[in-house]
Parts: sequence; structure tokens; C-alpha cells
Amino acid sequence: MAEVKLAAEVRTNFGKGAARQTRRENKVPGVIYGHGAEPQHVAIDSHALMMALKTPNVLLRLDVDGKSALVIPKAVQREAIRGFLVHVDFLAVKKGEKVTVELPIQTEGELAPGGNLLEHILNTLPVEAEATHIPESVTVSIAGLDAGSSVLAKDITLPAGSSLAVDADAVVLQVVAAQAEAPAEEAAEAGAEAQA
Repeated sequence: MAEVKLAAEVRTNFGKGAARQTRRENKVPGVIYGHGAEPQHVAIDSHALMMALKTPNVLLRLDVDGKSALVIPKAVQREAIRGFLVHVDFLAVKKGEKVTVELPIQTEGELAPGGNLLEHILNTLPVEAEATHIPESVTVSIAGLDAGSSVLAKDITLPAGSSLAVDADAVVLQVVAAQAEAPAEEAAEAGAEAQA
């Protein structure tokens, strides 16, 4: 995974008013924390950060007043309706350090015939990986799975250097039979009997 370089500037004003002013300047307020250091408040160009965050668990190199900080986004707050970035918490990381991240789960293949439905119990899979080699996602084959089948966390092949950060027996995906609706005639008859 390649790292994305972004420029950041130190913020000295805090609170709602200062955060709103930062956003009016097309910047996103954020905080860098980790490694026992004091949290560092920064502002980053909104568009550049939004583009970088399109990659899940992206590794960012922030240039803060001439100093370089290697970080991963830990908490991203977005405006509810329009989805623009409101605030981002960054976790400072070092090369070789292990971090826990949530990997998106992608599926491949077709379920067994018969109108079965795939239910995602977990939308992401918590794994522990080296901070500078975080995988983008995990892929699970659902080919031929029939109703009643499930995929456990331990059944998923993890990318090299990653380990599960969730119970190995946790259900990630399960296949359920499609529920058939009662024909309209039967429902009407049942309603007529109830009134009689």
C-alpha cells in the first residue's frame, strides 16, 4: 500500500467557532494522537483529504510545519446529509508497529441456485496488521453456498502479515433461504375468517 502525502498546518484555535472557520477555509480540522505524545491539532485541505480517504485504511504522511508524521485515519466524522468531512482523528504510527484496523469484506462467486440470500453479519473484518502494510480489503468466496451455510472469521484467508482481531468463531456471512410471501388470496381469506 502506497502512502499519500498531504500538507497540514497546526491549529491554535479550538472549539466550534474555530472549527467552523477552518471548514469555511475549505480545510478539515483534525487531531493527531498516539505514542504518548500530546495531541496535535491540525487543519488539512478538504478536497485532498477527501480523495485520500477514498482508499480504506489509507496510510498518510502529513507534513506539519516541516515535520513529517506517519498516520492512519481512526475516526472520520462526516456531515449527515451532504457527506462532507467535518473532523478526522489520526493515529500516529511507526514502521513495523502493529495496528488494529477494519477491512472491508468483498465477496466473489454465486450462491447455490434456489433464491438464497446472503446476509452480512459483519461488514468489516477487524484484523491486526503492520502499520505500513495495511491490506485494503479481504475477499471471501461464496460460490455454491446454500441456505444454512455460514462463513466464520477463521475461514477467511487473510493477507500476509495480518492476524484476526476478532473471535475466530465469529460469524461473518451467512446464507438464508428467501422468505416466500403468502399469496394475496390466502391473506384475504384469513382476514375474512377473522371477521366472521
